[in-house]
Amino acid sequence: MLGEQKVSYSGVQPSGNLTIGNYLGAIRNFSEYSEQYKTFYCVVDQHAITVRQVPAELRRRTYETLALYMACGLDPEKNTLYVQSMVHEHAELAWILNCFTMFGELSRMTQFKDKSARHSDNINAGLFTYPALMAADILLYQTDVVPVGSDQKQHVELCRDIAERFNQIHPGTFTIPEPIISKHGMRIMSLADPTKKMSKSDENANAVVYILDDRDTIIRKFKRAVTDSGSEIRYAPDKPGVSNLMTIYSCFTGKTMEEIEREFDGRGYGDFKLAVGEVTADALAPVQERYHALLIDKAALEEQMKKGAEEASRCARRTLYKVKKKLGFVQL
Repeated sequence: MLGEQKVSYSGVQPSGNLTIGNYLGAIRNFSEYSEQYKTFYCVVDQHAITVRQVPAELRRRTYETLALYMACGLDPEKNTLYVQSMVHEHAELAWILNCFTMFGELSRMTQFKDKSARHSDNINAGLFTYPALMAADILLYQTDVVPVGSDQKQHVELCRDIAERFNQIHPGTFTIPEPIISKHGMRIMSLADPTKKMSKSDENANAVVYILDDRDTIIRKFKRAVTDSGSEIRYAPDKPGVSNLMTIYSCFTGKTMEEIEREFDGRGYGDFKLAVGEVTADALAPVQERYHALLIDKAALEEQMKKGAEEASRCARRTLYKVKKKLGFVQL
């Protein structure tokens, strides 16, 4: 850890509009960690290029993701907010960790299999080795905890394996990070197919509610959400559509599943879907307002990028120096 304070690290790709799944499962909870940890929040643009990007769009989304971090409550005075490609230590450590990561470990990564299937015309080496870059992101800051969705837990476990392997050869180099997975709201499912996680890359626009969707769009999407047979509002494995909507409603209102069942007892799906849409739109309205105000001032966002990159690099440099020294690299 850096000094006496424990460290928390998180990253979000600027690879498309962020969803309420990203918001409820991760971003909304980020500000809580700054009270307890030294926190690093990164726009991981280097991860984004494992899939082909339009340069102008990637650039624009980098600004937007940073603005969204801040709009969701991350105070730059309490958190280090920065862009990954502006801190060269990430790429340097990633190459070193590639040399301590086994081919078989990478081939077992679920996300590599999923993305290879979706982008069969571009199965590049970066797509295969990006867990080593993710490990570098985390280990550079001597991270203690990593708040992640359940779909990223496998990558944090690999990061731990890599760190332990390096430490066995070169003792005392890296802190071994622990994943933190929120018990509630971490997996928000698709509105069109509640057996699948809500994904910002879903081709069906009605399956996904984006943080920046306007009020009418949010309510319309919830009205079209897939529900289950019958009309009872009940949280149960045989009712995945209703259960998903109940999870979203619970996250935004703080009500338990039992309270929601009582609230909508005897009322139909139409009433319930409208209520979920309205509480979602109400909760996102202030975030959207702050976001648009921040995005107008591009110079202020760039100043934050510079400040954040300098802070991150100061910390990352210490770890990289230690790693290079232990490996036997000459450093003048």
